[in-house]
Amino acid sequence: MLLTGFFTLGAVSLALAAHTPVRRVAHESRRSLPAGWTPVRRAEPDLVLPLSVGLAQSNIENLESYLLDVSHPDSPNYGQHWTPAQVANAFRPSKASVDAVRSWLVKDGQIGADRITVSQSGAWILANVTVAEAEELLGTEYYVYQHGQDGREHLACHQAYHVPEHVSKHVDVITPTLHFDTKVTRHGITEPLSSAKDIGKVSKPVTGGVIHTIFDDLEHCDEVITLACLRVLYDFVYVPLATNKNTIGVVEYTPESHNETDFDVFFANFSKSQIGERPKLVGIDGGVLIPGGDPAESSLDLQYVLGLIGTKRQEVQLYQVGDPVEGASFNNLLDGLDKSYCTSGGGDDPTQDGIYPDPSPGGYDKDDCGTVKPAYIISTSYGYQEADLTPAYMQRQCNEYGKLSLTGVTFVYSSGDAGVGGRQDVCLDENGNQVTGGKIFSPTFPGGCPFVTSVGATQVVPGHKVTEPESAVFQRFPSGGGFSNVFPRASFQQKAVANYLEKYPPGYASNIYNASGRAFPDVSANGLNYSVAINGEFRLVSGTSASAPTFASILSAVNDARLAAGKSPVGWINPTIYSDAFNGVFNDITNGSNPNCGTQGFLAQPGWDPVTGLGTPNFPKMLTKWLELP
Repeated sequence: MLLTGFFTLGAVSLALAAHTPVRRVAHESRRSLPAGWTPVRRAEPDLVLPLSVGLAQSNIENLESYLLDVSHPDSPNYGQHWTPAQVANAFRPSKASVDAVRSWLVKDGQIGADRITVSQSGAWILANVTVAEAEELLGTEYYVYQHGQDGREHLACHQAYHVPEHVSKHVDVITPTLHFDTKVTRHGITEPLSSAKDIGKVSKPVTGGVIHTIFDDLEHCDEVITLACLRVLYDFVYVPLATNKNTIGVVEYTPESHNETDFDVFFANFSKSQIGERPKLVGIDGGVLIPGGDPAESSLDLQYVLGLIGTKRQEVQLYQVGDPVEGASFNNLLDGLDKSYCTSGGGDDPTQDGIYPDPSPGGYDKDDCGTVKPAYIISTSYGYQEADLTPAYMQRQCNEYGKLSLTGVTFVYSSGDAGVGGRQDVCLDENGNQVTGGKIFSPTFPGGCPFVTSVGATQVVPGHKVTEPESAVFQRFPSGGGFSNVFPRASFQQKAVANYLEKYPPGYASNIYNASGRAFPDVSANGLNYSVAINGEFRLVSGTSASAPTFASILSAVNDARLAAGKSPVGWINPTIYSDAFNGVFNDITNGSNPNCGTQGFLAQPGWDPVTGLGTPNFPKMLTKWLELP
């Protein structure tokens, strides 16, 4: 957060009343700083922070078992999803947690009771405190950090913060503390589509006149991917039957936007009957379409979801998140989807999230809390490196994906476009720092969250027909995949991952990757050279950004068939797709790898692997198996 986001209160005394010390334990720690940040000075003691204490949620330790009860194909309660009210009641923080944190702030922090409030969701306790008060309260020191690249400043505490041992069990996370100013980034690479001879060469995106050679046949799927290529690759032919019941949503973060007329350019070439179709814009925290915004991600996602599904048959919702001034984060999206989680109005981390109401000129003057009914499938092509964030911040968000999944929602996320590390060869050193040339693998988030379905990327091999087996992507970028450093290996994937590690051991030292971590991706789909209309011109767009919406669209057809048969949506699919009942449902990918960090990464092998997951969708088999479930 920029320092201008804080303020001073001249009336706040810096003198802290003496009180008996209490035993404190480190609640969160950060071993290393995010890339580019350096401490330059101590924070002014009278600077005031909007301190927010995220309360521990009741029954959160039972979340996975609750989910398995409604999501595992062997469960007698499969598909019997919870209502939002049931979810809110089950996980609401207890009165004991509210009282414990309030008492700590008043007695140990000497914070006046009139300065303490509880957020509208009941999940956060809020208080404006000075840096001096926060340092005393949390047993830490606050510094001003500066980014070496652009000089922007940020305030955060040093290495760790502490809370009393008896309070720790009542707290998930406290902000602002260790978190740094990191915004979500898209997964994808955009290139001009000029002529056939240029396809396959890496070049930077350009604007202006382009001589188009636009393919719409199956002979060139190894060069350019179109709707027709995807339908053949995954045997995807389906006429929706439950269009008034089914829903799918695509998430975009401002300033990512699109030019609406590009849909007609796209459809005129690939699906003429859909000319005039548009997604339904659902703004969250002031999300609007921005003329001149970055169009690559939104154009890719929506042109292919619309093209594979079609709004005349099925409504496609666009969740546009964040106003043009403040922007947004995953938390802002989740605020809009679940009132019981809501961090807006108190609890958002100003170093990570868009803060609403936004007082800036032209800013959104409200905060959206539970204003959107979640679609059954929500596709997102954005992410972080785990090293950008703190474990508590990620865990709280991951649990929210699980809670929403209890209601029948499926979250589909792209796995990343940098193999086993970060972009520009940034990986981890032995201290956990993100550095160029690091040797330790750097997984992405939220791919490592067990409650989302992570999608990797494949490609048609050059010179091969579209009907031949695909490979893990090896042109333009390597598909993200590996093992989380934060989340343990999920129960649903124990057998599949153990099989991979036993039969095809990667051969790396134990400190290079966390073999006991949640493994990802779960599945994959083509992610190379999608033909996308951008500002009236066709360009090649590549990345797991393409893979996620493609898989989500195919899965949405499964939901349609189940809803038409009077059944529930598929919800959290991970326990089902890894189960014995779904063996052979996906096209197994056995060629390729995902290099980075000075290594070849992992190899695609028979069965699940940390490059392409279980494989690419075989729609007829998926449909048959899911229709057999209750």
